[in-house]
Amino acid sequence: MAINAGRLWKRLMELGEIGRRESGGVTRFSFTEEERSAKDLVVRYMREAGLSVREDAAGNLIGRREGSDPGAPVILTGSHIDTVPDGGKFDGALGVLAAVEALQAMEEQGVATVHPIEVAAFTDEEGSRFGFGMLGSRAMAGTLRPEDLGHKDAEGISIADAMRSAGLRPERLHEAAKAPEQVKAYVELHIEQGKVLENLGAPVGLVTGIAGPLWQQITITGQAGHAGATPMNLRKDPLQAAAEVLNYIYAETAEFPNAVATVGKLRTHPGGINVIPGEVQFSLDLRDIDEADRNALEGRIRDYASQVCRKRGLELKIDLLQRVAPAPSSPEVKEAVACAGRLAGLGDLPELVSGAGHDGMQFSGKWPIGMIFVRSRGGISHHPGEWSSEADCGLGARVLYHALLRLAR
Repeated sequence: MAINAGRLWKRLMELGEIGRRESGGVTRFSFTEEERSAKDLVVRYMREAGLSVREDAAGNLIGRREGSDPGAPVILTGSHIDTVPDGGKFDGALGVLAAVEALQAMEEQGVATVHPIEVAAFTDEEGSRFGFGMLGSRAMAGTLRPEDLGHKDAEGISIADAMRSAGLRPERLHEAAKAPEQVKAYVELHIEQGKVLENLGAPVGLVTGIAGPLWQQITITGQAGHAGATPMNLRKDPLQAAAEVLNYIYAETAEFPNAVATVGKLRTHPGGINVIPGEVQFSLDLRDIDEADRNALEGRIRDYASQVCRKRGLELKIDLLQRVAPAPSSPEVKEAVACAGRLAGLGDLPELVSGAGHDGMQFSGKWPIGMIFVRSRGGISHHPGEWSSEADCGLGARVLYHALLRLAR
């Protein structure tokens, strides 16, 4: 078979040593020495694959394989090589290195394509250093604003300053943007970061889209009081109302086939063991690939919470923190990936939604997008225990190879 799974695995393990911690996890933040070392290593791999290599104004590392028509719109692929603190070896890195492997296999076999193909290692997908992620893909999409570069890290260094220290010029950021007519399609290989494929016993899956997160902060205000001296029927306890709302959130979300709801933060005030809380505040993360379904679920939760608080004489406040549109995979990319699964000997690939965000969602509406998932052991990710087998990584790269060929021909 064209794909050299052993070579891909060796490169994954080699890249995983850069930024490695005693825990076995990896820490590589953007515009750091670790990232520079990782980029230099990927440059070497790209050149071994016969690619021309450049770094754009946003620090995106790009390897290009020409097609027979150099002026044709490019097929774009790749992912990122930055990590969360103490993260894993596969998140992002597999997508970059599998794409390099796919193009190297084409080069070694003398396979020609009409369209050029570019592999991108996007800058700072995770957002770990500055609390603002997907810098490189936003820049390529033309949606990164100059004011976004004001975000600062824990040491007070802004993105703009960090870019300058890395030899980049923030004032030229606009040069990283690609016009819609310059790109025919984008396809990304990534580890699943969940358990769906493992539960199905499938090594590779076809992603139907990336769910868009909607974040809210919900505050319910009542009246604090003495835990022993206030009878139950005279209380204005916001936690009782919050408990009703939380139960409703979980039960109602289950009625939507692709929706997920997470309450990751919950705070009571004043927080004494013998004090009825006067205020309860909790976060809500709603995600769905169908924006209409997500909006409908949001509306039902809002209506129910309002009803509960009115009945109990409590004040309700809902603050919107962010609303990101879902990014459905394009029909032409899904078809290419489905065909690639059959050509790779895997038959019909199982379909699943990505609950996590990825660089590709920045390109939704600009050019066709799609994704391929590789099975994650135990669904573990953003952790030193993150793992996908050598065989599964090789199969994922094989599917990517065929998908790229189908799109580029």
